[in-house]
Amino acid sequence: MRTKAPWRESIINWSKRVATWSRSTPAKRKSLKYGKRLLITIVASVITFLLLNWVFPLPDKIEYSTIITDSKGEVIHAFLTNDQKWRMKTELEEISPLLRKTIIEKEDRYFYSHPGINALAITRAFAKNIFRLKRTSGASTITMQVARALEPKSRTYFNKFIEMFRALQLEYRYNKNEILQLYLNLVPYGGNIEGVKSASILYFKKNPDHLSLAEITALSIIPNRPSSLVMGKHNDRIVAERNRWLQKFAKDKVFTQKEIADALSEPLTATRGTVPQLIPHLAWKLKQQGGDIIKTNIELNTQLKTEKLVADYSRILTLKNIRNAAVVIIDNKTHNVITYVGSANFTDTIDGGQVNGAKAIRQPGSTLKPLLYGLCIDAGLMTPKAVITDVAVNFGGYAPENYDKQFNGYVTMEYALEHSLNIPAVKGLQMLGKDPFIQKLGECDFQQIKKDQRKLGLSLILGGCGATLEELTGLYSVFANNGQYLPPRYTQDSFQQAGQGIKILSPAATFMINDILSKVNRPDFPLNWGSTEHMPRIAWKTGTSYGRRDAWSIGYNRKYTVGIWTGNFSALGIPELSGANIATPLLFKIFNTIDYDSDEQWFTQPKDCDIRMVCSETGLPPGEHCPNTVTDYFIPLVSTSQLCNNLQEIAISANEKISYCKTCQPAEGYKKKWYRVVSPEMQRYYEERHIVYEKIPPHNPDCERVFKDGGPAITSPRNGSEYFISKKHPEPLQLSCNVGNDVHKVYWYINNQFYKSGEVHNRQFFMPEEGPVKISCTDDKGRNRDIWIRVKFVDL
Repeated sequence: MRTKAPWRESIINWSKRVATWSRSTPAKRKSLKYGKRLLITIVASVITFLLLNWVFPLPDKIEYSTIITDSKGEVIHAFLTNDQKWRMKTELEEISPLLRKTIIEKEDRYFYSHPGINALAITRAFAKNIFRLKRTSGASTITMQVARALEPKSRTYFNKFIEMFRALQLEYRYNKNEILQLYLNLVPYGGNIEGVKSASILYFKKNPDHLSLAEITALSIIPNRPSSLVMGKHNDRIVAERNRWLQKFAKDKVFTQKEIADALSEPLTATRGTVPQLIPHLAWKLKQQGGDIIKTNIELNTQLKTEKLVADYSRILTLKNIRNAAVVIIDNKTHNVITYVGSANFTDTIDGGQVNGAKAIRQPGSTLKPLLYGLCIDAGLMTPKAVITDVAVNFGGYAPENYDKQFNGYVTMEYALEHSLNIPAVKGLQMLGKDPFIQKLGECDFQQIKKDQRKLGLSLILGGCGATLEELTGLYSVFANNGQYLPPRYTQDSFQQAGQGIKILSPAATFMINDILSKVNRPDFPLNWGSTEHMPRIAWKTGTSYGRRDAWSIGYNRKYTVGIWTGNFSALGIPELSGANIATPLLFKIFNTIDYDSDEQWFTQPKDCDIRMVCSETGLPPGEHCPNTVTDYFIPLVSTSQLCNNLQEIAISANEKISYCKTCQPAEGYKKKWYRVVSPEMQRYYEERHIVYEKIPPHNPDCERVFKDGGPAITSPRNGSEYFISKKHPEPLQLSCNVGNDVHKVYWYINNQFYKSGEVHNRQFFMPEEGPVKISCTDDKGRNRDIWIRVKFVDL
């Protein structure tokens, strides 16, 4: 809160005295007359001042150098002003009592008692200048020096009156401490250095509140003779002048004899240095947000260690033509970003070192899968032991493939996540829904995904979208915070209260994902990594983008979340580039450095997570005929309670050659047998790999029942698609379908004309005519399915 200027308090006191005199005896009425005149004069002067203050406003808009500080308040980066000056703002708390006392004693010992102008000093200086016929003495107060710095003018008597008017304006607008702050921010130190903070950092490499008496005194004399007293060049002259002022302070008993003696004996070895230029990528990012002093949460020791690891590791990667990397580290307890490395070397102009890899939008590969599976758990769609089919599938023309181009048949959800299988992830996204998944990503501040929401499809779970390392690291901090998302805090003024987080996942789903991602017997564990003896327990997930342009590895434990990106800023694909073999070793190195041999407790099972027995073949609660069971985590009242129905009882003939439905089931001469339910897609998987499985015998051929449901599903070609065929090199289209396990033969028709019949899993090919084409498939039960496509022949 600003205090009232002293001269304003004087006016109030004068008014009270006049009111008192008006009630005095007649003997004082004569004095009252003169008092009224004086009061009128004062009031008129005040009104005149206020009018001039309104007409000629104070030019106090100051451009300061943007400075970036670390978590301890030390300057680690700074930028020149537009006029190429180092003008760093000194905050009030940085003005130590020693600094205040020394500057006021040297420059203006009556600073706290005058209204901006020292009338006695002006009178004395004017008399000396008149009698000696030259300017021999000045009378500028600290306030007047600030006015001169704000509005530099040539030294004339008229300009001196303007300077005094500006000084009154300063006293009217600011309190004394704020005026002293302005003085310390604007005082010149020669060259392009202005302000005590700039001088302190450039000459002594410390903040002004850490300066000694000798250093403060040395800095205080330079503004009077900036050309003849240059720090680093005229240190002997500066020491002599400094000691003269120190002795004067001793004579006036401003400081104790010991303080003076220590200051006199202190050597001056300072020379002009350079402003720190650390964390360049984050500094440039934050500068765009504006502000004179930007206080980051960077822990400089961790930052420098990480930069060294990234630089050394990137030099090794250049042998594989992989030239860059980026790292973001978040403290999970405070959500502070304590390390931010945008590239391996900011000064590298050949490989784009100034590109901010932590902020760049890249394809995230498989890094979004843990969030998807966590959301599926919360939606009751999956549990870790839930079984999914990993087989060839086609979603409206989109046919995803696994990283190794192979299929695995029946897999559990945890296996799919551990092995980063693509097809189960796409199926999971289809079950959950694209929009709910994008909504959660939007709540986690994925800006590009929010912009592209309408354009994204099922491929986004495999990296078919844009994300940054900043966003992904912030997302993974959710798993370290019981499913709560709090935006990463880059600066200290981004205050967050406990409980302000956005709920993304339940604690139960978070725990299950953490348990899966923390297992070390995973295929993405780097083969060339051996230093795991003292590495803390972490959970991590890798990702590799399409074309091997980006490799990701993001890990976390209770303390930290570390995000790693490696690749080339040119988006050059490298065959050896993968999250497991390239990014993860760097992740392990960093965890080994910042959390070496940690005994931090791992995540504990929350109350909303329980354990149950499930069928090992489906992951559902076991039914009456489930012989094999395993334990599985689940969320009571959320996870499905549907019993396993993996087996069905079928009536078959005594020789097991034919099966009966309820319509044609005979009165006797049959038996019942339990068969495993095998979906059409799994039947195709088994047939293509010649895997033997127990099939249901063909249905009774004498049955007259009409089968209306369960007709064949044509998987190729795709219904409603347009196909372009080269005139020069025409290639036929494939015919394929999925059918029930009671079907053994299908019949194909092209434009209502019979084309060919065959076994259900045999692929057929045909050369279509140009234009619309109707394709029909009928199974041996009489069930039919029709689709339409359009064919166009082109010159290719």
